[in-house]
Amino acid sequence: MKHSSFNLNGQNQKIESRIVVALERISEAFRVLLWNESKENSLSPIQIQILIFIHFHASEKCKVGYLADEFNMTKATISDSVRVLLAKELVTKETDPIDTRSYSLSLTDEGEKIAKKASFFASSIEQPIENLTQEQKKIMLNGLLKLIYDLNKSGIITMQRMCFTCSFYNVKNGTHYCNLLKTKLAESEIRLDCPEHQISA
Repeated sequence: MKHSSFNLNGQNQKIESRIVVALERISEAFRVLLWNESKENSLSPIQIQILIFIHFHASEKCKVGYLADEFNMTKATISDSVRVLLAKELVTKETDPIDTRSYSLSLTDEGEKIAKKASFFASSIEQPIENLTQEQKKIMLNGLLKLIYDLNKSGIITMQRMCFTCSFYNVKNGTHYCNLLKTKLAESEIRLDCPEHQISA
């Protein structure tokens, strides 16, 4: 029988299990912080996440289909959340002039105000990270990037705009390289969410 990371007898003997449990604890912190932010605005956590996403991303990514992939949810679930945001006048629809059946979402002034404030919901998690040494931060980031990449490859995380999945990314002589920027990238410069990202074939 496969070992569970939550089985204390094995967990304390296996570093991989302790890392999994540590990540689960951190994800719980994110859930609590996001839930507190959503309650304050009488919205659901996913509605807050949608507002934050629209606030920071280009209009072509602010469509129901893209949002469904981004948050690993069905289009129907995202559509339900969008209907609430439209009813509360926090977002508006912008019809695609080429395909009138398609539309992107943009924030109203009130939606912008909520999204801007809500985007800081995780700041209390960033603060203790600032206390780590640069070497600790680099090791942590590198490990998380590789973990996210592998989860993406296995289909658990569907949408990624990180360097490792980008057609512009390359490795030259063991060094990370961006063909778009035409420059070497240090490990600390690898992006998780790049606006110029293009999915590699």
